[in-house]
Amino acid sequence: QVQLVESGGGSVRTGESLRLSCTASGSSINLYQMAWYRQGAASRRELVATISSEGATNYYEDSVKGRFTISRDNAKNMAFLQMNDLKPEDTAIYICNAWKLGSYVDEYDYWGQGARVLVSS
Repeated sequence: QVQLVESGGGSVRTGESLRLSCTASGSSINLYQMAWYRQGAASRRELVATISSEGATNYYEDSVKGRFTISRDNAKNMAFLQMNDLKPEDTAIYICNAWKLGSYVDEYDYWGQGARVLVSS
């Protein structure tokens, strides 16, 4: 069982930066893919970025490539999302996710409550 808590959200202006943190507890996330999703007021939840369990591979949604960086610190049981050059369209609730495939039909999929990011023009 993994509990995830996001922090670091807030209100910024276009072009500014934020770093989101995701702190896991209850179990180690060493074997999990970590991801950040976001959901705006008028959109469904979308995948923003992922990082593999060992940090070797990353994925970024096209609109954030070159601006966002996902990272993790397994020793601290944390993941991060550095967001630079923020734009109004980045405004959303950002949600931390931990996922791994289990045995047979099982899988492990945990979600945080989300952190609000508001980017004003």
